[in-house]
Amino acid sequence: MKAKSICIEIDGFKLKGPAERMVQMFALGMLAQTLPPVANVQPVTVSGAPAIGEYWPGQGGTNGGFVNARCDVPAHYLIIAAKDVGSLEWGGRGVEVKDLSKTDGYINTQVLIGNDDERKYPAAEACAEYQADGHHDFYLPAAAELYQGWLNCPEVFAQDCYYWSSSQRSAYLAFFMLFVDGSQYFLAKGTELRVRPVRRFFI
Repeated sequence: MKAKSICIEIDGFKLKGPAERMVQMFALGMLAQTLPPVANVQPVTVSGAPAIGEYWPGQGGTNGGFVNARCDVPAHYLIIAAKDVGSLEWGGRGVEVKDLSKTDGYINTQVLIGNDDERKYPAAEACAEYQADGHHDFYLPAAAELYQGWLNCPEVFAQDCYYWSSSQRSAYLAFFMLFVDGSQYFLAKGTELRVRPVRRFFI
């Protein structure tokens, strides 16, 4: 049995095809008329935001750049503390901490400081205790957040040392960052490396 066809003519232009396909095309055309073009969507910006790498008054540190929304984390600016909190161990040697991320340092820090294995995590604890400009929501950045710092403003970090991330490699190893060239690798959790807190400025 031959499929039914429909012929549509608009301003002298004729289009003929199977009825089912023509209905689909009509519906898609109507939908396209009701949605704004993607190109017209304006990026979110904050009025008065300092340049990347510059101190952001009232935010507790340097503007580390814009971060798009990801999973349950809304869009925000990464604020990098103005100074390190020292050289500390990652901690928890021999324990593979569950639910740690390579992208979400805030959750990592909450998991580490809220652990119930009676072990200490000095790098995460120091970041959680850090305060600046009245903000007390700093954390140990994840590997991806340190990488963003290297991409946007590596000069705000020391170039001659390694920085701990809150991202774990295994029970004995965690990821670090070298800001002179953007290298990321992993070291023993008992090693003392530099530690720099960060926080999020939600928009």
